[in-house]
Amino acid sequence: MSTKLSRRSFIRAAATATGGMILSFHLPAVGKARPYEATAGAGAEINAWLTIAADDTITIRVAQAEMGEGVFTALPMIVAEELEVDWTRVRAEYASANRSLREGRVYQRMGTGGSGAVRRSREYLQQAGAEAREKLIKAAAERWLVDPAECYADYGKVWHKPTRRSLNYGAIAAAAAEISVANVEIKTPETFNLIGLPTPRLDVPAKVNGSAVFGMDVRVPGMVYAAVIHCPVLGGSLRNYKFNVIRNMPGVLQAVRLENGVAVVARTWWQAKQAADALPVDWIITEGRDANSSVMRREFLNELEAPGVIVREEGQAMQAMEESEKSIESDYFVPYLAHTCLEPLNCTVSVTADQVDVWGGFQNPEAVLSVAAEVTGQAPEKVFVHNCYLGGGFGRRSHTDYVREAVLIAQEVMLPVQMIWSREEDTRQGRYRPMAAIRFKAGFDMDRNLVAYTNHSVCHSIMAELRPDAVIDGIDKSSVEGLENMPYAVPNKLVTHSIKNTHVTSWFWRSVGSSQNAFAMECFVDEMAEAAGQDPMGYRMTLLKDRPDMQLVLRELAKKGFWGRAMPAGSAQGIAIHECFGTICAQLAEITISPQGDLTVDKIVSVVDCGNLVNPMTAEEQIESGVIYGLTAALYGKLTIEDGRVLEDNFDTHEFVRLADTPVMETHWLLSGGDKWGGIGEPGTPCVAPAVCNAIYRVTGRRIRSLPVSDYYLQRKRG
Repeated sequence: MSTKLSRRSFIRAAATATGGMILSFHLPAVGKARPYEATAGAGAEINAWLTIAADDTITIRVAQAEMGEGVFTALPMIVAEELEVDWTRVRAEYASANRSLREGRVYQRMGTGGSGAVRRSREYLQQAGAEAREKLIKAAAERWLVDPAECYADYGKVWHKPTRRSLNYGAIAAAAAEISVANVEIKTPETFNLIGLPTPRLDVPAKVNGSAVFGMDVRVPGMVYAAVIHCPVLGGSLRNYKFNVIRNMPGVLQAVRLENGVAVVARTWWQAKQAADALPVDWIITEGRDANSSVMRREFLNELEAPGVIVREEGQAMQAMEESEKSIESDYFVPYLAHTCLEPLNCTVSVTADQVDVWGGFQNPEAVLSVAAEVTGQAPEKVFVHNCYLGGGFGRRSHTDYVREAVLIAQEVMLPVQMIWSREEDTRQGRYRPMAAIRFKAGFDMDRNLVAYTNHSVCHSIMAELRPDAVIDGIDKSSVEGLENMPYAVPNKLVTHSIKNTHVTSWFWRSVGSSQNAFAMECFVDEMAEAAGQDPMGYRMTLLKDRPDMQLVLRELAKKGFWGRAMPAGSAQGIAIHECFGTICAQLAEITISPQGDLTVDKIVSVVDCGNLVNPMTAEEQIESGVIYGLTAALYGKLTIEDGRVLEDNFDTHEFVRLADTPVMETHWLLSGGDKWGGIGEPGTPCVAPAVCNAIYRVTGRRIRSLPVSDYYLQRKRG
């Protein structure tokens, strides 16, 4: 009797094992929801973005990655808005990176990141829907032999105004596919009917019933599995290994040499993992052997003493600082952080003589295609990327290091291979949120007015590793976002920056530079408010005199969060505001510290201005997701490096916020409308840490200038 239990089988078994569960809800029939597979007989292709079947089913293609942020609903909503459809007839599938390559990047932007899915795709998606609508209207008019101006589209039908005749889209889709239209205008926000309405997500049913296919769910006939072990010191490489020691272990097929590791291939992944753990390996370590995170921290802070490259300068900051009546200075620090996606990195690859197929959850399928072509020597047109649902991305799955490994393994084995990094490998071999040290200094006149401000940041540069040519005059723009464009008015300011890279690898992490910079900036603004003898909210309002949009968000936060209300003993509020990815987000945290020194984050209130919203339901989920991600980083997030090795390896040592720790969360929208379409995926993260730390100070009188908070206070578990 087989003891194997798949995720789907578990859900089925759980549903039938408890009558209470069956009575509580209905599980739809379990099928196979593969977003990377085009639906057979999907119907007529009106343009590259959509097809319409004879039964009126509308399939809209999504070029961005669905990693929980709701783009599989939001982007189809944009197309559907212009198409004037019955939303219940809409389904979604991934667009093909191979087709985009062959047809001159017909899908335009396929990389998902920078909170850009909506804000960078909206206009051309509207255009695709509008052109399809006009094709359908024209096809109906030709069938009726009437002027298209007498026809209009509504709810999946084309109507003839004078006669009230109508045709379903499915009946005319084939004819519409052969029609050309030009100069089609798109709607403006005041005319939207679907965009802006809370809309259930298209991907949720499959994720509830267990049929959704993530990268680790992929199964290919004849597939074998690979487990990978890497040099424990980042940057090290493989010298040799002794395959004979594991050759006869159950299921083992072979080992494959990688640049900085070795893969063991077996019939099952567990067999591969057991053999990889037993494999004797000798490493070459030339850099970072003695690296220690405590020493690295001191080196980053020491670097603050050296002059940096000027990023922004207004007035005479140094002179004004010397002439100021009073000055304050503070240093802030953040450690390297892992992405900790729930689904560990994985990739399935099949390499044949004339084709390469790659399955997995990828934030940049075009880059995956390029890497697979490069490694195998196949023409890019012969590489097919089958994108799956992503079990978390946060920037990590936009890198292709793990894809390269999987392709190399499959090419040598000449069988379809699913490579999975263990949780330990995923955590210890990550490309991390950069380490950074940030110094602020503020000068005040006799009336406590802010007259001078300087800021120097020292940060590991992502771009120096990724694309050195993008580091201009010693400045990595991603490292100084939120510092270079600080919104507070001060007559004399000087912002400088220094790059300091180590043997540790870095990469884009949710909210990128805004993560560390908003923490430091917004905590220091509270320090300035205290030095000026003002309330933190009122002080920000004064310094934001040139930013009425941010003032409005703060006023709304004060109202929704009841800023300044009487708090019980041991409890306090803290605030922060930040703008990134085109969106302003302000947050208020309420915390409690027990007499024993245990910390509880009770509530986080967010007020957001992103201009316009496509789907308020998923947008709220995104802000709350950002809160949890930011709170995890604030309370627990750090990597400890000893002898060049990352010590944290799994969720028992790399703690995160769990359901019992989760605060009450409120999200409020203050939408300015117009042409503003800000991102949502990242702006919910940066303000969490400073809001919490500012609240802690109001209880304890102690400034938290180095994260995580757990170095100072324990998080009390709820429940």
